[in-house]
Amino acid sequence: MKIKDASYVISSPSVDKTPKPDKPEFAFIGRSNVGKSSLINMLCGRENLAKTSSSPGKTKLINHFIVNSEWYLVDLPGYGYAKISQSERKKWEKMIEDYLRKRENLLNVFVLIDSRHLPQKIDLQFVNQLGEWQIPFTLVFTKSDKEKPGVVDRHIKAFLNAMRETWQFLPQHFVTSATKKQGKDDILALIQGLIKN
Repeated sequence: MKIKDASYVISSPSVDKTPKPDKPEFAFIGRSNVGKSSLINMLCGRENLAKTSSSPGKTKLINHFIVNSEWYLVDLPGYGYAKISQSERKKWEKMIEDYLRKRENLLNVFVLIDSRHLPQKIDLQFVNQLGEWQIPFTLVFTKSDKEKPGVVDRHIKAFLNAMRETWQFLPQHFVTSATKKQGKDDILALIQGLIKN
Protein backbone atom coordinates (compact mmCIF):
# COMPACT_ATOMS: atom_id res chain seq x y z
CA MET A 1 0.00 0.00 0.00
CA LYS A 2 1.25 3.44 -0.94
CA ILE A 3 0.12 6.29 1.28
CA LYS A 4 -0.64 9.27 -0.91
CA ASP A 5 -2.17 11.51 1.72
CA ALA A 6 -2.92 11.49 5.42
CA SER A 7 -4.50 14.26 7.43
CA TYR A 8 -5.84 14.99 10.87
CA VAL A 9 -9.65 14.89 11.19
CA ILE A 10 -10.76 15.31 14.82
CA SER A 11 -9.95 14.63 18.49
CA SER A 12 -12.92 13.22 20.40
CA PRO A 13 -13.49 12.93 24.17
CA SER A 14 -15.76 9.88 23.75
CA VAL A 15 -16.74 7.25 21.19
CA ASP A 16 -20.10 8.90 20.46
CA LYS A 17 -18.29 12.06 19.31
CA THR A 18 -16.07 10.22 16.79
CA PRO A 19 -16.61 10.41 12.99
CA LYS A 20 -19.41 8.42 11.38
CA PRO A 21 -18.28 4.75 11.26
CA ASP A 22 -18.38 4.59 7.46
CA LYS A 23 -14.76 3.63 6.74
CA PRO A 24 -12.45 0.82 7.90
CA GLU A 25 -10.59 1.86 11.04
CA PHE A 26 -7.28 0.85 12.65
CA ALA A 27 -6.29 1.93 16.16
CA PHE A 28 -2.82 2.30 17.69
CA ILE A 29 -2.28 2.06 21.43
CA GLY A 30 0.54 1.32 23.87
CA ARG A 31 2.12 2.36 27.12
CA SER A 32 3.00 6.02 27.47
CA ASN A 33 6.31 6.76 25.75
CA VAL A 34 6.32 3.60 23.59
CA GLY A 35 7.00 5.61 20.40
CA LYS A 36 3.43 5.63 19.07
CA SER A 37 3.48 9.06 17.41
CA SER A 38 6.83 8.33 15.74
CA LEU A 39 5.48 5.04 14.40
CA ILE A 40 2.29 6.67 13.05
CA ASN A 41 4.34 9.42 11.37
CA MET A 42 6.69 6.82 9.86
CA LEU A 43 3.77 4.74 8.50
CA CYS A 44 2.15 7.78 6.90
CA GLY A 45 5.41 9.30 5.67
CA ARG A 46 4.59 12.57 7.42
CA GLU A 47 6.89 14.12 9.98
CA ASN A 48 4.40 15.89 12.23
CA LEU A 49 1.10 14.14 11.62
CA ALA A 50 0.89 12.77 15.16
CA LYS A 51 2.45 15.01 17.82
CA THR A 52 5.56 13.46 19.35
CA SER A 53 6.52 14.46 22.86
CA SER A 54 9.27 13.67 25.32
CA SER A 55 6.80 13.80 28.22
CA PRO A 56 4.52 10.74 28.34
CA GLY A 57 0.74 11.02 28.34
CA LYS A 58 0.36 13.81 25.79
CA THR A 59 -2.43 12.02 23.87
CA LYS A 60 -5.58 12.53 25.92
CA LEU A 61 -8.32 12.08 23.33
CA ILE A 62 -9.33 9.69 20.52
CA ASN A 63 -7.49 11.16 17.51
CA HIS A 64 -8.72 10.35 14.01
CA PHE A 65 -6.62 10.71 10.86
CA ILE A 66 -7.93 9.96 7.37
CA VAL A 67 -5.55 8.04 5.09
CA ASN A 68 -5.86 7.95 1.28
CA SER A 69 -9.45 9.18 1.75
CA GLU A 70 -10.39 5.54 2.40
CA TRP A 71 -9.58 4.50 5.98
CA TYR A 72 -9.12 5.93 9.46
CA LEU A 73 -6.00 5.66 11.54
CA VAL A 74 -6.76 6.25 15.22
CA ASP A 75 -4.22 7.39 17.80
CA LEU A 76 -5.44 6.36 21.28
CA PRO A 77 -4.14 7.61 24.65
CA GLY A 78 -1.38 5.50 26.17
CA TYR A 79 -2.08 3.32 29.17
CA GLY A 80 0.23 3.30 32.16
CA TYR A 81 2.54 5.85 33.60
CA ALA A 82 1.28 9.29 32.66
CA LYS A 83 1.18 11.43 35.79
CA ILE A 84 -2.58 11.86 36.15
CA SER A 85 -5.04 11.63 39.01
CA GLN A 86 -6.93 8.43 39.79
CA SER A 87 -10.25 9.94 38.65
CA GLU A 88 -8.69 11.19 35.39
CA ARG A 89 -7.22 7.72 34.78
CA LYS A 90 -10.63 6.07 35.35
CA LYS A 91 -12.11 8.48 32.79
CA TRP A 92 -9.40 7.58 30.25
CA GLU A 93 -9.85 3.87 30.84
CA LYS A 94 -13.60 4.13 30.31
CA MET A 95 -13.10 6.21 27.15
CA ILE A 96 -10.67 3.64 25.70
CA GLU A 97 -12.82 0.64 26.67
CA ASP A 98 -15.97 2.22 25.21
CA TYR A 99 -14.15 3.02 21.98
CA LEU A 100 -12.62 -0.46 21.63
CA ARG A 101 -15.85 -2.30 22.41
CA LYS A 102 -18.41 -0.11 20.66
CA ARG A 103 -16.68 1.08 17.49
CA GLU A 104 -18.21 -1.22 14.88
CA ASN A 105 -15.90 -0.24 11.99
CA LEU A 106 -12.71 -1.00 13.99
CA LEU A 107 -10.93 -3.77 12.10
CA ASN A 108 -7.75 -4.15 14.12
CA VAL A 109 -5.87 -2.72 17.10
CA PHE A 110 -2.09 -2.38 16.89
CA VAL A 111 -0.71 -2.81 20.41
CA LEU A 112 2.75 -1.23 20.70
CA ILE A 113 5.31 -2.86 22.99
CA ASP A 114 8.72 -1.33 23.74
CA SER A 115 11.24 -3.94 22.58
CA ARG A 116 13.95 -2.51 24.87
CA HIS A 117 12.26 -3.99 27.95
CA LEU A 118 11.43 -7.41 29.34
CA PRO A 119 7.66 -8.18 29.42
CA GLN A 120 5.75 -5.60 31.44
CA LYS A 121 2.75 -6.72 33.46
CA ILE A 122 0.65 -3.79 32.21
CA ASP A 123 1.15 -4.78 28.55
CA LEU A 124 0.23 -8.40 29.24
CA GLN A 125 -2.86 -7.33 31.17
CA PHE A 126 -3.93 -5.12 28.28
CA VAL A 127 -3.59 -7.82 25.60
CA ASN A 128 -5.41 -10.31 27.86
CA GLN A 129 -8.20 -7.77 28.22
CA LEU A 130 -8.45 -7.44 24.42
CA GLY A 131 -8.67 -11.23 24.26
CA GLU A 132 -11.54 -11.27 26.75
CA TRP A 133 -13.35 -8.60 24.72
CA GLN A 134 -12.61 -10.59 21.52
CA ILE A 135 -11.03 -7.60 19.80
CA PRO A 136 -8.60 -8.50 16.98
CA PHE A 137 -5.11 -7.10 17.54
CA THR A 138 -1.54 -7.24 16.28
CA LEU A 139 1.59 -6.75 18.40
CA VAL A 140 4.07 -4.12 17.24
CA PHE A 141 7.46 -4.19 18.97
CA THR A 142 8.88 -0.66 18.74
CA LYS A 143 12.31 0.99 19.02
CA SER A 144 14.22 -2.06 17.79
CA ASP A 145 17.11 0.20 16.72
CA LYS A 146 17.63 1.44 20.28
CA GLU A 147 18.96 -1.89 21.60
CA LYS A 148 21.26 -4.70 20.41
CA PRO A 149 19.44 -7.14 18.04
CA GLY A 150 20.08 -10.07 20.39
CA VAL A 151 18.50 -8.21 23.31
CA VAL A 152 15.47 -7.23 21.20
CA ASP A 153 15.01 -10.87 20.10
CA ARG A 154 15.26 -12.06 23.69
CA HIS A 155 12.68 -9.52 24.92
CA ILE A 156 10.23 -10.39 22.12
CA LYS A 157 10.62 -14.11 22.78
CA ALA A 158 10.06 -13.52 26.51
CA PHE A 159 6.89 -11.53 25.79
CA LEU A 160 5.46 -14.19 23.47
CA ASN A 161 6.35 -16.91 25.99
CA ALA A 162 4.55 -14.97 28.73
CA MET A 163 1.49 -14.81 26.46
CA ARG A 164 1.69 -18.55 25.79
CA GLU A 165 0.82 -19.16 29.45
CA THR A 166 -2.75 -18.00 28.77
CA TRP A 167 -3.08 -17.97 24.96
CA GLN A 168 -3.48 -21.00 22.72
CA PHE A 169 -2.78 -19.04 19.52
CA LEU A 170 -0.53 -16.01 19.45
CA PRO A 171 -1.42 -12.91 17.44
CA GLN A 172 0.69 -11.75 14.51
CA HIS A 173 3.62 -9.52 15.49
CA PHE A 174 5.94 -7.05 13.78
CA VAL A 175 9.29 -5.59 14.82
CA THR A 176 9.63 -1.90 14.00
CA SER A 177 11.97 1.06 14.08
CA ALA A 178 10.58 4.49 13.25
CA THR A 179 14.06 5.82 12.44
CA LYS A 180 14.96 2.97 10.08
CA LYS A 181 11.40 2.63 8.69
CA GLN A 182 11.54 -1.04 9.67
CA GLY A 183 8.16 -2.82 9.65
CA LYS A 184 6.42 -0.12 7.62
CA ASP A 185 5.65 -2.24 4.54
CA ASP A 186 4.51 -5.21 6.63
CA ILE A 187 2.03 -3.17 8.69
CA LEU A 188 0.65 -1.37 5.63
CA ALA A 189 0.30 -4.71 3.78
CA LEU A 190 -1.68 -6.12 6.72
CA ILE A 191 -3.96 -3.04 6.74
CA GLN A 192 -4.48 -3.34 2.98
CA GLY A 193 -5.35 -7.04 3.30
CA LEU A 194 -7.86 -6.39 6.09
CA ILE A 195 -9.53 -3.61 4.09
CA LYS A 196 -9.87 -5.91 1.05
CA ASN A 197 -11.45 -8.69 3.12
